[in-house]
Amino acid sequence: MMLLVLKLVLAHAIGDFVLQPEKWVIDKALKKHKSKYLYYHILVHAIALIVALQFDFNYWLGILSILASHYIIDLLKINLTEKVNARLLFFLDQIAHLIIIVIVALAYTSYTIDFSEIYSKNNIAFLLAIITIVSIAPVVMRLMMSQWVIEEDNADHSLEKAGKYIGILERLFVFGFIILSQWSAIGLLITAKSVFRFGDLSKSKNRKLTEYVLIGTLVSFGIAIAVGLAYNYVVKLD
Repeated sequence: MMLLVLKLVLAHAIGDFVLQPEKWVIDKALKKHKSKYLYYHILVHAIALIVALQFDFNYWLGILSILASHYIIDLLKINLTEKVNARLLFFLDQIAHLIIIVIVALAYTSYTIDFSEIYSKNNIAFLLAIITIVSIAPVVMRLMMSQWVIEEDNADHSLEKAGKYIGILERLFVFGFIILSQWSAIGLLITAKSVFRFGDLSKSKNRKLTEYVLIGTLVSFGIAIAVGLAYNYVVKLD
């Protein structure tokens, strides 16, 4: 099944990204279903699917299903462009295409889902670790850091919620490095972050801001390391 999914996703990636010029995207947004490029786009997908499946026409029904659903999904996306956030619409569009691909792949393979595996110890521990890093850690850090107010650390001078997202991403990276036993990569990540923040700290010449950033960084990395070690410990338990 995995090979079939990879082939279908490859065809989708080629059709949706590699062989779809910006000109086509703009024309589709303006003319919607009347745009000739919408149909060129579907034709490109058809060719990509046929080639990816090595001209095996035993998959003809699956190919038609993917093409028809792709046309419908793209039409919905085009008509919702002015009503729905563009970033959200992009991700929903891609998720919908991938769901159709998985359904088609399942239809051609004798694959059964073992729901007991979904609730396995490792999966639950992994989900709990991700929730801790993404949702719980920011709350803990906000409570810990709220005892200090640094004037130079002004949210008006940065992107909205940028600090929160940077913290989440760095903790996810650290967690991934730990479960892969790549401890040296964590040191590289700390170094990279220090280099990026060096300009802000040197310009401010403020010891308080330096200490504030250092505490926040160490707490963030500490939480991620603790979660990673806890996850590895749980996984190794019998």
